Amino acid sequence: MPFLDWVNKAQAQRAAAGVPYHLLQFESAHGDADAENLLVQGDNLLALKALLPFYRGRVKCVFIDPPYNTQSAFEHYDDKLEHSQWLSMMWPRLVLLRDLLAEDGSIWVAIDDNEAHYLKVLMDEVFGRGNFVANVVWQKRVSPANDATHFSSDHDNIIVFAKQKGNWSLNRLDRTELQNSYYKNPDNDPRGDWNSVTYTGNKTRTERPNLYYGIRNPNTGELVFPPETLTWRYGEETHLKNEKENLLYWGKSGDSKAPRMKMFLDGATAVVPRSVWSAADAGSTQLSMTEQKALFSNAFGTPKPELLLQRILHIATRPGDLVLDSFLGSGTTAAVAHKMGRRYIGIEMGDHARSHCLPRLKKVMAGEQGGISGAVGWQGGGGFRFLTLGEPVFDAGGGIHSAVRFAPLAAYLWHFETGQPAPPTPQAGEGRKEATPLLGVHRGTAYYLLYNGILGDCRPQGGNVLTSQVLAYLATRFPHDGPRVIYGETTRLGEARLREAGVVFKQIPYDIEAR
Repeated sequence: MPFLDWVNKAQAQRAAAGVPYHLLQFESAHGDADAENLLVQGDNLLALKALLPFYRGRVKCVFIDPPYNTQSAFEHYDDKLEHSQWLSMMWPRLVLLRDLLAEDGSIWVAIDDNEAHYLKVLMDEVFGRGNFVANVVWQKRVSPANDATHFSSDHDNIIVFAKQKGNWSLNRLDRTELQNSYYKNPDNDPRGDWNSVTYTGNKTRTERPNLYYGIRNPNTGELVFPPETLTWRYGEETHLKNEKENLLYWGKSGDSKAPRMKMFLDGATAVVPRSVWSAADAGSTQLSMTEQKALFSNAFGTPKPELLLQRILHIATRPGDLVLDSFLGSGTTAAVAHKMGRRYIGIEMGDHARSHCLPRLKKVMAGEQGGISGAVGWQGGGGFRFLTLGEPVFDAGGGIHSAVRFAPLAAYLWHFETGQPAPPTPQAGEGRKEATPLLGVHRGTAYYLLYNGILGDCRPQGGNVLTSQVLAYLATRFPHDGPRVIYGETTRLGEARLREAGVVFKQIPYDIEAR
């Protein structure tokens, strides 16, 4: 497979692994206290790394609308990166987004033609060429830009990849009134309205000789055959059944040279998504600006319409699935996910995290009726938490930052040791009536953390130091017949005693990789 190369590519490829792990700082809660939705303000590369221990492999759909690199200056973000800088900016973010995606998840990236073709090759490398799903062309303009120097740029691309294409399946789209309007009943068939489809298949006479035979037109008596390069879609036995059930249509005058097959509206199914989306299907930039002006006095400069995100989330997710947008902009993805009953994480670095995203989600909770609200019957409710990017876990000297508490360090260590996200209902953590040092068991090994007074206080007998008493307590309270890894401030047990107990002791912070 060919690869894309640019200045500093090797550095960009190392960037994701080298991103330091930061804490996420709680700022405020809004609405339902049990809601799992997050709005995060901070650099999205740092925020994605901070989310990794908790959400690796759990995101069903990523939608991002990164800077298009058009060399334009916008009020709310800078879109003037040199081409190789843009590629270096995208690579580590795509790598972290890939790691956050579920095995049956998908990523959708909106981009225009300025970087679309480079982005496709970049994503081939990160996600694997075989996981490419589609390049959706979205008609973003209703009317042409007559002031354009050459062509009116009327479309954007939405590049779609699956994490593992073999595991991914999409939801078909509901039928529209226009699609249903093609169904008529010219012959007063008691089964109701119908439309007709071709009776020929795509095989040749050589490939499928059993599908090449004559059919008698009941109106003219003529024996008709498919073209030499085609066959009928059905074998003779099935054809006779179709004939008996009055499923063949010979045209308005009845003298067609080939029949068509009746398909009834009553049995019509949802439709497969097509790769070209009109403004009528998915909204337009004009519609999105109208939505913005209804929400804000200072409208965001380049928003996406809610209708576009509704279509994407309908195809890629189901209610309760987790959606992530790390270039949240004005908050459209989060707002639409909220209205559609999806869980979501939105990340935005700029001030508009507070000026646009935060108030927009509050309005959604209050039941605002713009965008898709009427179509999905939205009446308000739900909730979300607002977080900011906090301190790094490790200080400049490599030690654990004083602000770090048990829960985030436990999640970090579990992810560091196992590559897995923290359990959905973690055994370890603050705020529980009985905090527990057992992080979990992975592939036969149990992991424990003695930190931050988890067993009461910081004295040796309190639990942060591994002593004989603490080891006995762990064996009694959290028995495990297998190897154990215990993190702690220090240990009073010798190597022989640890080997006898099947324990590998790792000292904080020296045995924790600072990254």
